[in-house]
Amino acid sequence: MEEKLYSHLKKFVKIKKSDFSEILSYFKKKTVKKKEILMNEGQQCKSNYFVVSGCLHMFFTTEKGVEQTIQFGLENWWLTDSLSFFNQSSTAYNIQAVEDSEILILDYEKQQELFFKFPVVEKYFRIIYQIAYGAAIQRTKYIFSCSKEEIYFNFKDEFPEFVNRVPQYLLASFLGLTPEYVSKLRNKSVS
Repeated sequence: MEEKLYSHLKKFVKIKKSDFSEILSYFKKKTVKKKEILMNEGQQCKSNYFVVSGCLHMFFTTEKGVEQTIQFGLENWWLTDSLSFFNQSSTAYNIQAVEDSEILILDYEKQQELFFKFPVVEKYFRIIYQIAYGAAIQRTKYIFSCSKEEIYFNFKDEFPEFVNRVPQYLLASFLGLTPEYVSKLRNKSVS
């Protein structure tokens, strides 16, 4: 579990192995079962989740009672409601395990302490958030400039691990499509 986080940190910043054991002490380890809820809408967002194994998704429920997925977290991805986390306010989202997952949890107060003690970790998070912001802009471009079919196939080409792993109804929700349409597109790409 710890080795995955250490490897991820090293991809973006220089970090001493001797410092890592202390950095790790700021995290809590948790194993979550499929469908287990980590954060509920209306709660204060207190944690940032690093996915060691498995898959999480963040979603909200529309006025019609439909779950709308807005983000996924696979291995080596972080997932939280960033705005709520940094403002320490209530969240409009839920975070749930899509699969049995192992996660590392970094609470807000611990993250602030960690940044103070190890500025290199703050740099790491800045880089991670820059990448996430760029991905969000790319997703927005697809939504505004591509047909529904292009959205699906672009996503399939860029993130094949999602298409093969995430349940079809969640993938459809994330892409703004219906599960039936995704099924039709999957069948089309197989033929």
